[in-house]
Amino acid sequence: MKAGEILKKFNAKDGKEVILRTPQWEDVDDLRELINSLVEEQAEIYITQKFTREEEAEWLLKVLKRLERNEQLQLVAEVDKKVIASSGFQIQGGTEEHIGAIGIVIRSGFRDLGIGTEIMKTLIEKAAFFGVKVTVNVLASNRRAIHVYEKVGFFQSDVIPKKHLRQGRLIDEIIMSKTDSEK
Repeated sequence: MKAGEILKKFNAKDGKEVILRTPQWEDVDDLRELINSLVEEQAEIYITQKFTREEEAEWLLKVLKRLERNEQLQLVAEVDKKVIASSGFQIQGGTEEHIGAIGIVIRSGFRDLGIGTEIMKTLIEKAAFFGVKVTVNVLASNRRAIHVYEKVGFFQSDVIPKKHLRQGRLIDEIIMSKTDSEK
């Protein structure tokens, strides 16, 4: 896929137009702002440290290269010319080359508007192009994300008890699978 390629346009529940597309180099500052805003709010995601611009640029450069080689699908959701969400799957290697591990982040103020659901549906559709089964690992405390994953057909397939230590508490990791995207 190419950088900046538009995959879908839709209206969120609040009526705003959302453009779902692949990232491009010009998104580096929006993407850094997005992830750092989630770190600040202590969102229930795996990332807990803010990124510098250099770190975000390095990450985006790797993503763009993998995107071009069809080794990864990365999407951004844009509202009013601002990136408000990012999601994708990276194809695992070796004995897991048939697996695409999904991750998704959505800026506060844009959740519960159907954006996450549309992103997930698009990722699932595109998984067939890559010939992969998509899975997701999620913190058990992230009920909102779990709800979205279940809504699009994922089910809990395993739990790793007390895997993550966050703010002094141990949190289980839930592994979710989707059977109808199998090879």
